[in-house]
Amino acid sequence: MAGTDDTGADDDALFVLTAVLLTPAQFPSVLGDDYVAACAELGLEPYAEGYGLVLGQDSGGARWTVVVDDVSLVAVAIASWDCGMEYDLSPDDRSVVCALPGWPLALAVAAPGVPEPHDPPPDTSSEEEGPAALAPPDTEAWGAPQRRLGADEIALQWSAWRDRIDDETAFGRSGDTEPSGTASSAEAMTGDAVDDGGRGDSGAAGGRHPGVRAALEAARAYVTAPPPPGRIRSAFAPGGARTLRVDGPGWSLVARTDDIAFILLDEEPGEVMTVGRGPELPGLLKSLDELAVRPN
Repeated sequence: MAGTDDTGADDDALFVLTAVLLTPAQFPSVLGDDYVAACAELGLEPYAEGYGLVLGQDSGGARWTVVVDDVSLVAVAIASWDCGMEYDLSPDDRSVVCALPGWPLALAVAAPGVPEPHDPPPDTSSEEEGPAALAPPDTEAWGAPQRRLGADEIALQWSAWRDRIDDETAFGRSGDTEPSGTASSAEAMTGDAVDDGGRGDSGAAGGRHPGVRAALEAARAYVTAPPPPGRIRSAFAPGGARTLRVDGPGWSLVARTDDIAFILLDEEPGEVMTVGRGPELPGLLKSLDELAVRPN
């Protein structure tokens, strides 16, 4: 944990709890379907270089999200923390873009020696109303943020979700698509897979559920009309494969380029649909991966 000074949080020190990147290749999906939408949610210009989001508390315990343009510094801090190393993240004042009240993500930690985390009081020093405090989405509800968080969780726990799908379902070609489980929130994605004989396919007739068909058609359209940056993201996966995260209005897709895909829909709260390998999914995933932005 480190302290930064003069960040806009009442000119007080900020006790840093964590940080995340906000770039075309890596951004909190909870904020939007793509990088441009995520920036708009925070009132930021979608610069190609991106930002770092530093989450912490001031000496009064108030939550603040400090936006900095020193992306490399934040990336080094995150990498160090991921390796179990200490890193004093103290951005230079000149790198601070703005300080936003609240946190966009739920944190289970708090700074020691200060009051419990709470939203800072409204700024009454200006006649203009300041931005509303950021807050994580309600995990009891279902909507676009929860759908994207669910897709993130599947990407992180791919092996556990993949183990719920048998090879007949994964590699069959009858053109059906079946629910594989439930995902009511990012913290509660532990439902058992439902294997009722469905076979996934990304062909024109693939996907019994109309929402799944629409999502696959939208994903195919990205190949000829690339979407805003961040709609298609690619990350490392074992065996030389890639993990794809693809989003669009009302849907999210998670896939491995050498395997199957899962789709979540706004219209189907908590459901995770399996799209089997089939004859066309490999080509679609390959094309999407070629369009994806990747972490440096």
